[in-house]
Order: sequence, then C-alpha cells, then structure tokens
Amino acid sequence: MSFTGQWRPDETLFLDCPLVLLVYSIGGALTDTLDDLITQNNIDPQLAMKVLANFDRAITEVLQDKVRSRLTFKGSLDTYRFCDEVWTFQLKNVTFKMENGGQVVNADRVKIVSCTAKPTNTTA
Repeated sequence: MSFTGQWRPDETLFLDCPLVLLVYSIGGALTDTLDDLITQNNIDPQLAMKVLANFDRAITEVLQDKVRSRLTFKGSLDTYRFCDEVWTFQLKNVTFKMENGGQVVNADRVKIVSCTAKPTNTTA
C-alpha cells in the first residue's frame, strides 16, 4: 500500500527536514536534561511536564508563524493505528520533497503521530 501526504502551514504544522532534526534534537536534549533533574531530585515531575508543555506550545507557535513552505511525502504504509483519538502511521521507504524543486530527503522508516489540535484560548 502506498501512502502520500501533503501539508501546508495553515492546515497542520509543517517542518522542513533540517528544522525537524533541530527541533527533535533540542526536544530530546530537553527531555534528557529534565529526566536527569528528576532523577537527582532537583525538580518535581510535574514541573518537567509543564516545561515540556511550554516547549511544545512555543515551538508550534513559532513554526506556524515562520514556516511558509510546503512539503510532500510518499512512502509505503507499514502499519497504522487509531487509539484514543490519535492516529499513528509507520511508513517505509519515504521520500520527502520540498516545494519549488527544493531538497529531496529519503528515510528508511518514518513514524507519524497525528491528533486533533486543542483549541487555543481566545477571549471574546
């Protein structure tokens, strides 16, 4: 089974590949650091969860405002699951292409997790 997708910033969070790696690396380093702080009893797990939630919110807001490119991807669907309102797709042999003939990136395996965005707090 083949799986293709396309995202635009106004629909869903879009990241180009170097930026994905940067955000993933920073998020991973933050998680590792928070785990160390929890293990050393320097912070409570609840504080770590708040820090991660703020990181996720800030990254999402910045990327939605700053990223204006479009990404297309194609790959073979290996497995998929829908549980607790969350879709999980695992793809094999995936090709990512940037719009306007930009960079092409290949990946052996990609995992996509998708859920409905929570509405932002707005005041009327």
